[in-house]
Amino acid sequence: MSKYKIEKTENEWKEQLTEEQYKVLRHKGTERPHTGTYNLHFENGTYVCAGCHQPLFKSDSKFDAHCGWPSFDEAIKGTVDFILDKSHGMIRTEIVCSNCGGHLGHVFNDGPTETGTRYCVNSLSIDFKNDED
Repeated sequence: MSKYKIEKTENEWKEQLTEEQYKVLRHKGTERPHTGTYNLHFENGTYVCAGCHQPLFKSDSKFDAHCGWPSFDEAIKGTVDFILDKSHGMIRTEIVCSNCGGHLGHVFNDGPTETGTRYCVNSLSIDFKNDED
C-alpha cells in the first residue's frame, strides 16, 4: 500500500518538474530567500502543490513574514502532512503535500496572526490559481 495517492518514479518527476522544483519538492531543497515568485505575491486565489496541483493554501491565509519565503497562517484542512525534521542541527516540523509527499517547507509557532502559526513555503513547491480561473 502506498503512502501517497500520487506516486511517480524519479524519472517521471524529473520529466514533469523543472530542475529547481525537483530539488525542492523531491529532495527537500530550499530556494534562496527573497527570490521566489510568490514571496510578495498577494492576489486572490489558491496556492496549489506544484507536483500534483492539490490545493494547499487560500490567499486569505497569506501574510508577509519578512522572512524571504511565502508565509501562510494555516493550510487547507487535510492537505499538509507534518514530519519531524532533525536535519541541519535543528528540530523543526517539515510540511509536505498530503497527496504526493512533495516537500513544501516548514511550519513554525511564531506566526503573528491569531493562529500563531507560520507555514514557511518554497515558491518552487507551489503554483497559484487565480479565483477567476
